[in-house]
Amino acid sequence: MSNIREEIQKRILVLDGAMGTMLQAYNFTEEDFRGERFKDYPSPLKGNNDLLSLTQPKAIAEIHAKYFEAGADIVETNTFSGTTIAMADYNMEDLVYELNYESAKIAKEVADKFTKENPKKPRFVAGSIGPTNRTASLSPDVNRPEYRAVTFEELRIAYKQQVEALIEGGIDMLLVETIFDTLNAKAALFAIEEVKEERQIEIPIMVSGTITDASGRTLSGQTVEAFLTSISHVPLLSVGFNCALGAEQLKPYLQRLSKETNFYTSAHPNAGLPNAFGEYDESPEEMKTYIEEYLKDDLINIIGGCCGTGPSHIKAIAEVAKNYSPRELVGSF
Repeated sequence: MSNIREEIQKRILVLDGAMGTMLQAYNFTEEDFRGERFKDYPSPLKGNNDLLSLTQPKAIAEIHAKYFEAGADIVETNTFSGTTIAMADYNMEDLVYELNYESAKIAKEVADKFTKENPKKPRFVAGSIGPTNRTASLSPDVNRPEYRAVTFEELRIAYKQQVEALIEGGIDMLLVETIFDTLNAKAALFAIEEVKEERQIEIPIMVSGTITDASGRTLSGQTVEAFLTSISHVPLLSVGFNCALGAEQLKPYLQRLSKETNFYTSAHPNAGLPNAFGEYDESPEEMKTYIEEYLKDDLINIIGGCCGTGPSHIKAIAEVAKNYSPRELVGSF
């Protein structure tokens, strides 16, 4: 069986693109989201993309397959909102284990199929762990700065349940992603370490933060260097950034990150910045040009796409990535 740690030393690994962008193309209705099983569910379910792993598993498998066909080495599970905290919006907290387990299983079956067809290019599954819709560092109420909508302990419990289900579903690594609040991420990492210790297992961990705007900081106010320091106590496979910015805007932060860390580095930027309608216009060719600058400057080990990217973007990125060597880790920091 191939090991992600071996493969990452051989070449730049390609991550998949957006799940949401692909799902939009299906134009699923409320009835599609519900399927037969949830047809009488009391809450509206349209928009609960994670639920589609149960009600439209074929579509989820098709999306994973399209990304692998485009050249991706790693696909992310359809579990970005797979915690009790995020699922409370749909009154579906009780389904969290099943959602994560089934999502992992679907992705792993597709990955195994592609690995079998071409054993020289093994495919992997990253269990996607999103930031939840609450922040542990900031108050959502401007009049009550001391108030918090969620505690570290509540986050730890929720993340632990998600992590256990993803591992049992067969993922190869965990991806704590789109981090806007590092305290949330630390709760996720704590939960992962707890599960690893209890089960006496090792599992690679990817961490990907989000620089929210031109201030160069996360939403909770950390610079690149502060973010890195906050999570570097955990033995990570990789650290990087995704979402919020396009590839061009993300580059200066990757430059700073790659100089400061001896973890492998990753990036999955958006297809440019959103236009007035909230859509992403950057073409695969445009994105490829910006990504090539990362490769020339030796900034990354794992590269993929976030909002607005599809298989054509990933295909263009994979084509250019194979011409470059991965960023080497030198000594210790």
